[in-house]
Amino acid sequence: MTQHSRDTPQFYLTAPSPCPYLPGRHERKVFTHLVGDKAGDLNDLLTHGGFRRSQSIAYRPACDQCRACVSIRVIANEFRPSRNFKKVLARNADIISEQRNAVPTSEQYSVFRAYLDQRHRNGGMADMTVLDYAMMVEDSHVETRLIEYRRRGPDSGITGRGEDLIAVALTDVLSDGLSMVYSFFEPSEESRSLGTFMILDHIARARRLGLPYVYLGYWIEGSKKMDYKGRYLPQQRLAPSGWLRVDASGESLSEPQD
Repeated sequence: MTQHSRDTPQFYLTAPSPCPYLPGRHERKVFTHLVGDKAGDLNDLLTHGGFRRSQSIAYRPACDQCRACVSIRVIANEFRPSRNFKKVLARNADIISEQRNAVPTSEQYSVFRAYLDQRHRNGGMADMTVLDYAMMVEDSHVETRLIEYRRRGPDSGITGRGEDLIAVALTDVLSDGLSMVYSFFEPSEESRSLGTFMILDHIARARRLGLPYVYLGYWIEGSKKMDYKGRYLPQQRLAPSGWLRVDASGESLSEPQD
């Protein structure tokens, strides 16, 4: 890759392919590479414009005649857990979370493999090997962390660490928030609602770090896979006019936010 392309991002458009979220539709994406010394700044800028990161690629939907994918970010300092969210927090009171450098381990891959086999066996990631997983974690030119979630053990009060690994989140640290790139959990622990718990934990982490937002990717109304993201309120959703606030009722939109 030339120095010019490192300093001035080049954007590309994918060919149409079946949409994984809305039956009968096709998707296209616009993407660019995140490399070089300015990758972090570019990732910040593009995330604010509705892009998502996957390894060293930043992408966003560019579908013909469809705008169903809406970028959302939770307003961390104003978020207050609902009764159901409080139940999830209570259900996972025995979990200890720890931030680590983005270094893959065989223990993580074991949970990742079980998660794919149980929940996404027909998905695009179903054939990922341990080397593919390592690339997913390590191929990043931006500030990326792994958050591990472990059961509290008999020595946790002394060591501050948990024991059995049951969930992992791959997270980017942006100038104004945390961006949840990918998360997975042990499928045998499904009753814990670990996907929800990890989002709640990230909201709390952002608040402690003084970061205003948690970026959750795309909310897609009517998609069973993506509609759940609309429950974390208040939040902002990216519209053509800018980021619009959605209040606790989940209905009203305010003026564009900076």
